[in-house]
Amino acid sequence: MHIRRAVSADAEELSSLLNEIIRAGGTTALETPLSAAEFADWFIDGEFPLTCHVAEHDQSLVGFQSLSLYGDPPKGFADIATFARTNPRTAGVGTALFPATRAAAEEFGLEFINATIRADNVSGLGYYAKMGFETYDRLVQVPLQDGTPVDRIKKRYRVDAGHHKKPDA
Repeated sequence: MHIRRAVSADAEELSSLLNEIIRAGGTTALETPLSAAEFADWFIDGEFPLTCHVAEHDQSLVGFQSLSLYGDPPKGFADIATFARTNPRTAGVGTALFPATRAAAEEFGLEFINATIRADNVSGLGYYAKMGFETYDRLVQVPLQDGTPVDRIKKRYRVDAGHHKKPDA
């Protein structure tokens, strides 16, 4: 699997990947499909994205992970979004993407990476826990477009968590 920064030309393929996940429902807070132009604005080169990396496998894009400042997060925070193709599924996409995202967060001088995950997204909650994110808040009964209330779990990753540790005495 090859990890690289996303470019505008990736928007068509990545919006298709994301829209398949949106249409399947049940995992992302996004409920309305995005055009390629909207995707590029939201995740690659708009006002709010800081960085976006893609995972390539067998000459196709199998996932992406972005950091953004959408919604005016607290100083030192950026929001992460992680999506992997569901059909066909490629194992390990999120795990392969995270080191590049973490390195970008360090370059931007971030203190925390925030993930807000639907409480019913078991795989997403497991992924972020595996990457070292810790739960710090819960948004209770945020309604979906159809009115269904779904909690959102807020997890954060301390960017310097893997560094600056004192050796054992």
